[in-house]
Amino acid sequence: MTLTTEAVNNLNHYPELAAKQISWQHRFHHEALKDKAILVTGAGDGIGSATAKTYASFGADVILLGRTRSKLEAVFDWIESHTKTSPVIVPCDLENLDSATVENLADSIDENFGHLEGIVHNASRLGPKVPIVHYPEDEWQRVMQTNVNAVFMLNKGLFELLDKSEHACVIHTSSSVGREARAYWGAYAASKFALEGLSQLFADETENAGNIHVYSVNPGGTRTAMRREAYPLEDPATLPTPEDHMELYLALMCSKDQVSGDVLAFTTGQQLDARNWLKGSN
Repeated sequence: MTLTTEAVNNLNHYPELAAKQISWQHRFHHEALKDKAILVTGAGDGIGSATAKTYASFGADVILLGRTRSKLEAVFDWIESHTKTSPVIVPCDLENLDSATVENLADSIDENFGHLEGIVHNASRLGPKVPIVHYPEDEWQRVMQTNVNAVFMLNKGLFELLDKSEHACVIHTSSSVGREARAYWGAYAASKFALEGLSQLFADETENAGNIHVYSVNPGGTRTAMRREAYPLEDPATLPTPEDHMELYLALMCSKDQVSGDVLAFTTGQQLDARNWLKGSN
């Protein structure tokens, strides 16, 4: 595929991402995600916000799900001002997600778009960093509900819409402590281990059909509000920004014919490390 000038320069409206695009390993057609409907949870801030803005910049209609309406509205306004796509806001606290809400969401997506090409599970709850013996049981339940149970419910409830697509992608945003636990990370670490298992399970169950690709991505330390909460004394300037990871999130969501350069050798069920991607090792 030959990239046009528009394809290379389409990010002038998003300077934080345009600065990163210069060093990308691949180039993407400027409408690589055109007509694709993609749900992003935790879309009001951090990696979720950057993912939503990036996908919209490449043509996707993004469904912005998050807990804080004002943050979602800010992302919605940005997308409407800078792209020609049709974003939708879904205010929802995943801690209170139930089957009726998921069913209503599926019906709404079906009515508005008729299809769903992707889900990026970015929303997470950190919870307290204390020893297990002092961990509050109610906090444990809240973290597990947001980080694991809600992901299962969305994957299950939106499966039929994903299955209609020729190329669909589900990205589970994981963590280093979901692959090797560390003391005092409590329910957050346990939930991310569970998320990795859920990702592998979903990938294995959809592998034969071949139209749904499932991944887990560990961003590593990134300049986000959650990172500041977990490491309040850390200098954020030493960390990658959410935009640093957008080439990977974009590459996973795109079909191969929308990407130039070497064929992207992703395997469904793969556990990816965004920091390694930045080093060019993927």
